[in-house]
Amino acid sequence: MTRALISDDPNNHMGQVQLGYRDKQESLEFLPCFVAGVILRERIPAFERMLWRACRGNVFLRQAEIDTPLEDPSSSDQVYKSVFIIFFQGDQLKTRVKKICEGFRATLYPCPEAPADRREMAMGVMTRIEDLNTVLGQTQDHRHRVLVAAAKNIRNWFVKVRKIKAIYHTLNLFNLDVTQKCLIAECWVPALDMETIQLALRRGTERSGSSVPPILNRMETLEDPPTYNRNNKFTIAFQNLIYAYGVATYREVNPAPYTIITFPFLFAVMFGDLGHGALMAIFGFWMCYKEKPLQAKKIDSEIWNIFFGGRYIILLMGLFSMYTGLIYNDIFSKSLNIFGSSWRNNYNISTLETNKLLQLNPDSWDYLQAPYPFGIDPVWQLAEANKIIFMNAYKMKISIIIGVFHMLFGVCMSLWNHLYFKRRISIYVEFIPQIIFLTVLFFYMVLLMFMKWTFYGATIDHFGSQEPDIVKSSGFCAPSILITFINMMLFKTDENPRTQCDPTMYPGQIGLQKFFVLVALVCVPVMLFGKPYFIMQERKKRALQGLQPLAENAENGTAGGAPVPTSHHQDEEISEVFIHQAIHTIEYVLGSISHTASYLRLWALSLAHAQLAEVAWNMLLRKGLKSAGYEGGVFLYVVFAGWAAISVSILVLMEGLSAFLHTLRLHWVEFQSKFYAGEGYLFQPFSFEVILDSAGQAEE
Repeated sequence: MTRALISDDPNNHMGQVQLGYRDKQESLEFLPCFVAGVILRERIPAFERMLWRACRGNVFLRQAEIDTPLEDPSSSDQVYKSVFIIFFQGDQLKTRVKKICEGFRATLYPCPEAPADRREMAMGVMTRIEDLNTVLGQTQDHRHRVLVAAAKNIRNWFVKVRKIKAIYHTLNLFNLDVTQKCLIAECWVPALDMETIQLALRRGTERSGSSVPPILNRMETLEDPPTYNRNNKFTIAFQNLIYAYGVATYREVNPAPYTIITFPFLFAVMFGDLGHGALMAIFGFWMCYKEKPLQAKKIDSEIWNIFFGGRYIILLMGLFSMYTGLIYNDIFSKSLNIFGSSWRNNYNISTLETNKLLQLNPDSWDYLQAPYPFGIDPVWQLAEANKIIFMNAYKMKISIIIGVFHMLFGVCMSLWNHLYFKRRISIYVEFIPQIIFLTVLFFYMVLLMFMKWTFYGATIDHFGSQEPDIVKSSGFCAPSILITFINMMLFKTDENPRTQCDPTMYPGQIGLQKFFVLVALVCVPVMLFGKPYFIMQERKKRALQGLQPLAENAENGTAGGAPVPTSHHQDEEISEVFIHQAIHTIEYVLGSISHTASYLRLWALSLAHAQLAEVAWNMLLRKGLKSAGYEGGVFLYVVFAGWAAISVSILVLMEGLSAFLHTLRLHWVEFQSKFYAGEGYLFQPFSFEVILDSAGQAEE
């Protein structure tokens, strides 16, 4: 049995060992050797087995775990290692042990055999560690100072880098000319900015010191140009509403300028309340007034960004709602008595409180026969029995009138498209029949409403004895516009024996209405067969002349030097033209009826908003105002909080969103479908602002 110990005797400088062999003279031939190093902790078991088997048990291994994790220099990962020392004898085992350590990727460190040398080396290592810690500390402080100084300019550096990258990315799209000295590119630019672009090119040439002057040529192309509409911070929100439907074809009529007025007005018809409109207007005005500070905050909330982007729309919707609220004389379901009522009520308070079915009858002597100067008479708040009947008839007629005028305006907008694109045939066989069809039927119905309001008063004495042709019946009453329109379409008259009303409003009404219906029926085949017929005639004429076929009488060309979109029917078969025109005609004829009825949503949502506001008042705030005493004040405080929460959350936010969506539908379907194709694509100019904004959103 062999035992070997390293002597720590300071006098023993040769690292002698005491051996238990019989012959001590042979001890110098068997001096023990050792190696030391570190290895990954998980490799220790396999490492120990390999040493035992390869060295046949002639090694002695001791290992200890290192508690602090070390950083791997190759991967910078934190790893756990163990320190080890291996004792053996002979050069042969030494070579074998080192190869095993190399195979397990263990790191070996030199270790002197003499204790004095080991102490000296340990002191040197400690000194080096202290020096390295000093250097690391100084480096960290210097790095911190550099980063703090760089952080002040980091955003400017990001902006410069992104700008330079965008410039080089755009320059990569250019092509080199034959001389390899000039860059050539083709791009779309607004025609009004040609002079500005030329000045910018000259300024860039002067600053760069280039000797080659810039050349800017205007080219002719058959491609459809992109659509570019100049907008500012006020109009961009309304333009985005149009873009959500579709980008206009190049040079097509842009409905955004008209939407600035019609959109908030139609919204206000459905949302007409002075109080709720004021809340919306205040919110919109606050966002517009605090525009720059709010924009600088860059709030990362999609809902907030939607509200803030449409701040001017919200402001106009609130102001228009205040106006229609004055027309309806409605403020939080109550009325304003500004000019004094045109009614005189002879009932006492007890009668009004006990009889809830009292009605305001314009035919009674309590009415002064002078209408309220502006809006609805506030006395209608007392007519609980027939208030909703009166408001229904009033708002329903107003909705139809607004809808018909809105659709007529949309059809008139199509005329500008036909004139600009030189679609002469479309004017004759599309625009004129469409405007006649809509006028003789639905605009005539609107005229009947105005005639009814004008010719018929509250009593039979409205005209006295000066209008015998208008007031024909001793049993005075006004005819129903709806029944009159239905009878007009069915070529019949109202012969109801239960009423003595004269079904006509003026002499010759029945004959004129039949003529209007016949004219409307004639317009249908004109819209259906007019364009296919003229296209066939034009193709035959050009075929006889030996020319290339061109649809719609040479409607393709240029206008004002700008390319015009090609005809949709140029290369189509005549059967496809018939099918397309049949679909278009059926859509317009049936759509005129359905679109007119669709505007009744103005009446329905206005009635719903008014009724919800009245329910909120009667169920909450009215009970709080009736309470008395100290407890009543506390109760009123709680009730007012609930009423305010319901008013803001339901009547302003939810009802406002509902009215907004219905208004959007009226513009997209009922209005824009008359003239707006929306089949173009948007012009996207090179803009540092857009690039930086998109980069900022990507970072977030």
